[in-house]
Amino acid sequence: MHADKSQGERTRALEDFKSGKIRVLVATDIAQRGLDVSGISHVINYDVPQQPEDYVHRIGRTGRAGADGVSISFAGEDDSYQLPSIEALLGRKISCETPPTHLLRAVERKRP
Repeated sequence: MHADKSQGERTRALEDFKSGKIRVLVATDIAQRGLDVSGISHVINYDVPQQPEDYVHRIGRTGRAGADGVSISFAGEDDSYQLPSIEALLGRKISCETPPTHLLRAVERKRP
């Protein structure tokens, strides 16, 4: 679901996701706010939003009404500068994990 889709196409994709017809919804920032979908177990962020409130809205898709949910965010070096303000808003630390060395080496070998 992205901005180049018509509103009708975005609405149809969201309805298909809500009904279970499709199990995974991939969306750009167009979907970071205003979606009301219950039962989302996982949110995966390809990047960390620039605004802490946007991060909270994205991960808020899980764990609604006391339900459990998991949020995973991929963060590069530049994204790490956003973490202190997000943690301050959340009132807690975000656990971070560095990828295993063998995966980092694989990426380094592919760079030109």
